[in-house]
Amino acid sequence: MNEFKNLIIKLFYFMKKKPGLLAVLAFCSGVASYVLVERKESLAQLMAIFLLLSWLWLLIDNWARDRLERRFGVTLSPNIMRFALQMVHQESLFFALPFFLAVTQWDHPQAIFTSLIVFCAFISLVDPLYYKKLALNRTLFSIFHSFALFVVLLVTLPVLFHLTTSQSLSTALLVTIVVTIPSIGIFMANGHWWRFPFIISLLCILSLVVWMLPSFIPPAALRLTAITLSHELDLEQKKPGDSIKELDAAALHRLGLYSWTAVKAPRGLNEKIYHVWLHNQKEVDRIILNISGGRSEGYRAWTHKMNFPSNAEGSWQVKVETESGQLIGLTRFTVLP
Repeated sequence: MNEFKNLIIKLFYFMKKKPGLLAVLAFCSGVASYVLVERKESLAQLMAIFLLLSWLWLLIDNWARDRLERRFGVTLSPNIMRFALQMVHQESLFFALPFFLAVTQWDHPQAIFTSLIVFCAFISLVDPLYYKKLALNRTLFSIFHSFALFVVLLVTLPVLFHLTTSQSLSTALLVTIVVTIPSIGIFMANGHWWRFPFIISLLCILSLVVWMLPSFIPPAALRLTAITLSHELDLEQKKPGDSIKELDAAALHRLGLYSWTAVKAPRGLNEKIYHVWLHNQKEVDRIILNISGGRSEGYRAWTHKMNFPSNAEGSWQVKVETESGQLIGLTRFTVLP
């Protein structure tokens, strides 16, 4: 048993000397999972299970340490446990990062969410920032802890359980609140009595903001591989005609427009998406489509819009959104007089 304890201590000091190693490994595993999940490889699912188990271990940390000490006489240093918590944060954030980088629209507010993941991943990597700044502020540390869990759930829930993005968003919010409450109690130990209800209230408020602004969160399980606006569509080949970015109002009313999209999704994932047509930033139409995963180039779907307003001149957008309003992608075109 002493050999087991010495092995844990040696591993701890080795990882302390190479703090970037775990982040690199987690990021690589995220990239590998992003590639493998589209082929439904078991390795991607195993990575997701490992991440969720690591969070479960954090939840029962005190109980597990007590049982380990009673049964085997092994006492783990608080420094080791703090470092283990940092490793789980690094692992979660860097694992999820490739998924969000691949789907983020950088000219859209959802870039704020992905940039926040990048910032938090950087914080988890730099010891002086993590231990001397973040960890000393219990409120910020609790929010950081919850955010890391929320991010990793957005990725792992579709991979493991084939939940839609809408189901994943609501489930991730609920699980994050429920699971982090015991952890907050640990973080707030020996603190002022009002800290615990204050943090819970703050988490609920932040969750409400996320729920009210789903378009700010990229759908980690979906990616728009192509979007084309055209007057024509080859129904046999399921391919659009020439792409259109600018047209006159007469042609628009006479021929209408096909909005052709290819959306990539993991196999077994069935989604409802919407083609949302906006004229001068105002929504004028919302057309529902059903997609399913499994095709490497993306599931091809299209809508044909013929009903345009008489004063159709101006700037147009076609957004591709999930049922909960998360943006998958968009394209723009201009109608001339």
